[in-house]
Amino acid sequence: MIQYDFIVIGSGPAGRRAAIQAAKLGSKVLVVEKGTRVGGVSVHTGTIPSKTLRETALNLTGWRERGFYGRAYRVKAEISSEDLRRRLLITLDHEVEVLEHQFSRNRVNHIRGLAHFVDKNTLEIEKSDGEMMQVRGTAILLSIGTKPFRPPNIPFDHDKIIDSDELLEIKDIPRSMIVVGAGVIGIEYATIYSALDTAVTVVEPRTTMLDFIDREIVDDFTYQLRDRNVKLLFGQSADKIEREPNGRCKVTLSNGRTVTAEMVLYAAGRMGATAALKLENAGLTADARGRIKVNPLTFQTDVPNIYAAGDVVGFPSLASTAMEQGRIAARHAIGVPTQEPPQFFPYGIYAVPEISTCGLTEEEVKDRHIAYECGIARFRETSRGHIMGLDNGMLKMIFSMKTRRLLGVHIVGEGATELIHIGQAVLNLKGTVDYFVENTFNYPTLAEAYKIAGLDAWNRMGEVEVEPDADDQETQQQAAQ
Repeated sequence: MIQYDFIVIGSGPAGRRAAIQAAKLGSKVLVVEKGTRVGGVSVHTGTIPSKTLRETALNLTGWRERGFYGRAYRVKAEISSEDLRRRLLITLDHEVEVLEHQFSRNRVNHIRGLAHFVDKNTLEIEKSDGEMMQVRGTAILLSIGTKPFRPPNIPFDHDKIIDSDELLEIKDIPRSMIVVGAGVIGIEYATIYSALDTAVTVVEPRTTMLDFIDREIVDDFTYQLRDRNVKLLFGQSADKIEREPNGRCKVTLSNGRTVTAEMVLYAAGRMGATAALKLENAGLTADARGRIKVNPLTFQTDVPNIYAAGDVVGFPSLASTAMEQGRIAARHAIGVPTQEPPQFFPYGIYAVPEISTCGLTEEEVKDRHIAYECGIARFRETSRGHIMGLDNGMLKMIFSMKTRRLLGVHIVGEGATELIHIGQAVLNLKGTVDYFVENTFNYPTLAEAYKIAGLDAWNRMGEVEVEPDADDQETQQQAAQ
């Protein structure tokens, strides 16, 4: 039986970052991946495929140019599923090649197979060729990710009633689609297919969506969806889904209403992929959704030598945060000092339009009874927005009246997931409204919206006269020379 310092189950963002970090620290590392290729859910069915699909749809439809040329403008008149899949396969091949090279360069061993616990240090692996083997690890990281939640009353048929994994394999782009679930995944795919001119209806039992996002941003986003005829049916659950004799899908809602479409995408949550791990052999249990409880600072489970990171530990379920969780877990497992996770991290929703947020929402600021002021910029107010033909998009910043510090930044519109990092840096460096007012931004850029929003808040907050200290005066003199 081979002994390893660190064994990682799953090669998604958390697993690969943890494995490479542990290897760089001199540990003997093994990665076990059940899929046919390394990369995990993120590369093969989640993050990379959905974002590639989004980019392909926007490019082929000419979506970004319609502000100039009208809603009828198309780059390619007839878009097929094969057009979407071609770019996806190229992207996936590149991602896998890069990851395999990283493993090879850092001397990370990896095995294709399905692992389960024998005890808290021992794993049995059923390899892809059927051979069984056992390995022992001083520390073990579970980064097995999640899979779509598939309740037994939903008649999935791998054709017209499908989950988000199966959506990547559809043969034709549907003319109409019902999306059950207004979470991040459901909304991303709903808006991507809307951009492909599919008539989309979203069914959500809650009366709101994306509750962790600032309400003003969600309201603007909702307006944009309804403006392009995406139907949003809130406060109604899908009680029954069935195929009609003519091949169409019918969804019966909790209020008795029925809606029909060519296809139904069921995207109401995901489950931790823990069922095959035999957690009980290691003294662990998962919750009803297959998630594992961890210490948020070290990502240790209730069994000290076993760690978990990524989507399997729950919110925020982001590839970016999963990578950092995996790195922290690996360092702690190896016994190397590590810093606490950052207080503020960006959250990106790759819908059409994008949403990205970092820091406190206006609702959270109110709940904490903080005196605050907001600054808002519309992308159409920027010269870059005019050049790009943007009619929509906004950036919102929230500042403390007492300290003038930035408390939160929230963006909806083109490039939101890129723009957010300016706000993230200022947040984590404890910057104030004066940073945005006093600094120069490239012109013309969408980033100039930070300047506009900063001035919008500053105009109401007023200017604070501060005497520069000796160091500041010396710096200013040197700059003047």
